[in-house]
Amino acid sequence: MKRYALILTLIAALAAGFGCAKKSADAAYDDGLTPEMRAAIQQITDARVYFAFDKFDIKPEYKDMLKTKADLMKRYSAIRVRIEGNCDERGTQEYNLALGERRARAAYEYLVTLGVNPGQLEMISYGKENPSVQGSGETVWAKNRRDDFRVVAH
Repeated sequence: MKRYALILTLIAALAAGFGCAKKSADAAYDDGLTPEMRAAIQQITDARVYFAFDKFDIKPEYKDMLKTKADLMKRYSAIRVRIEGNCDERGTQEYNLALGERRARAAYEYLVTLGVNPGQLEMISYGKENPSVQGSGETVWAKNRRDDFRVVAH
């Protein structure tokens, strides 16, 4: 009889637990972030830096955008960002991994010179393995030569 009561108690506890796990669509956004913090994360992740063929220098047109990212990261010091260096499909895997790393490092170093704590940043190179656009030709390749910015903690 005690065993039967214990089994019923466990079943009731499990059923209650599953019932509590149900969330509404709005609850999915209840991550404890303020609207300002959510907007900052969106701004950090939305804008990309694009590069010329076989280059890794930050073009002048991206410096203001990186300054905005730096200001947001300094304001919200809990934000950690992964800079993801990418290349187009041309070149060997080894060459593109090295070039992607140089591209990620260029953005990393620029953000650090703007006052971002290096502990808030990490880098990875995907080389040519993570294209944002499929296909060939200069228009496609230009969109794949980029740095992406992913918030990995906040």
